[in-house]
Amino acid sequence: MANTSGRVKNTVRNIFFGYLGTVITALLGFGARKLFILRLSETLLGVNEFYTGILSALSLAELGIGTALNFSLYKPIAENDTETIKSYMSLYKKAYRIIAVTVGVIGLAIAPFLPYIVKDSADVSVRDLTLYYLIFLFNSATSYLVAYKYSLVNAQQKSYIQTNITTVTKMVSVTAQIVILFLTSSFYAYLLTDACVQLLQKIVVSRYLDRMYPYLEDKDVKPLSKEQTDIVKEKTASLLWLKIGDTARLQTDSIIITAFIDVATTGLVGNFNMVINTISSFVNTIFNAALPGFGNLIATESKRRQYEMFKVYRFFAVWIYGFSAVGFYILLTPLIVIMYGEQWAMAQYILAWIVLEYYLKGERIVVNNFKTAAGKFEQDKYLAMIQGMVNLIISIVLAIKIGLVGVYIGTVVSGVIANFVRPVIIYHDCFDMKVREYFMDSLKYHIVLLATLVICIFLGRYTLPVISIPAFVITALMITVIYNVIFIAAFGRSEELKYLIGIIYRRKANK
Repeated sequence: MANTSGRVKNTVRNIFFGYLGTVITALLGFGARKLFILRLSETLLGVNEFYTGILSALSLAELGIGTALNFSLYKPIAENDTETIKSYMSLYKKAYRIIAVTVGVIGLAIAPFLPYIVKDSADVSVRDLTLYYLIFLFNSATSYLVAYKYSLVNAQQKSYIQTNITTVTKMVSVTAQIVILFLTSSFYAYLLTDACVQLLQKIVVSRYLDRMYPYLEDKDVKPLSKEQTDIVKEKTASLLWLKIGDTARLQTDSIIITAFIDVATTGLVGNFNMVINTISSFVNTIFNAALPGFGNLIATESKRRQYEMFKVYRFFAVWIYGFSAVGFYILLTPLIVIMYGEQWAMAQYILAWIVLEYYLKGERIVVNNFKTAAGKFEQDKYLAMIQGMVNLIISIVLAIKIGLVGVYIGTVVSGVIANFVRPVIIYHDCFDMKVREYFMDSLKYHIVLLATLVICIFLGRYTLPVISIPAFVITALMITVIYNVIFIAAFGRSEELKYLIGIIYRRKANK
């Protein structure tokens, strides 16, 4: 019971600070983006999104070693085995120094090809394109020099520490960028301001975590045993394929759009993605905060208990992701028009594919997190590679043939493969059960979701006849009431909903 109480307490704390950080950074981010659009060009907005995508793709150099080592830390942390923790962290430190150098070298090798990749960027010189990119590259490469220390914080179920550090840094950085844009309207000044703040943060955080975990500075560190090292190597090798595939599937949309459509469209899509990613941060905070708890659960509880908790988290994921997906489909375009103007709107059929990918990703998140916490990396190590290849082939071919929607068709088709394969692995390897119940639950969830979407679209014609802030608010309230009433009515007797309600009552009773 003590373990369960501790997991819930840490999870709630992680969620609270995650939400607080998301609210603060979202408000500042939307303000900065609005000013960016007013003061700088559409091309520069696209360049900003494109370079963010490239550096996300370069995170491939991490090779999944962080995930493998996080998994390795769960047991020694639960046993308070400081010597083993020191050994793993020493390995982690060496690995991430190599990763930082690798990202820098690969990033520099890409720089000469930028003018050939960025389509329709005539109003930005080759010199500027290159210098902008080098600033992005510096931020990315140096982040690996301190990132390894966060693994210990996160494995201890204290991810709120990293969240709070990120929030404060973002507040300072974005506020300074807003001031700089007002004063200079310079993209160089905008990027350099963030780079300086980020560099200062890395120095301060490194020293703070050294004081928090003084044993990380110990010189007397025993090397890991051959068995321990082999386990890390084995899981890293399996995660390498996962990392390559996920990068090809999830981090290439902006690159494909920039190279095969045009860079301005990358900026337009970025407006929609910023809203979706902000809401995703709210939602993902819940499930990512629970990931270390999953690791502790798997290390200390029976398979039956693991299965019960998996079903609860899965039910909650479908509920929340379904709710936000319905809201996105109906309200996202009106929101963009209200914030930035009609010229930034996107065709509804394109948005439908983006929202579908968002929901399917949400349906996968608990499966993926549980699989990660359980260390089940080998069973589907080639799956992500297959997904990545499918995504690149379909997205590039369809982008050339039918434009922007083709990019997202490729993303959805490649993603849905995992929606069928990974549940089979979890049920077979973690629960010793057949997966039939999982897909039967999926069918019920999807029927309720589609029915609710149709009803909300129909009612939205009356609550949102024209785009305005009052009509937007009324429609948002309508979706909130209709979706949740139908969902609770459909699943009110389920054990999963009863468990979630029980958590709320227990928290109230403890106050």
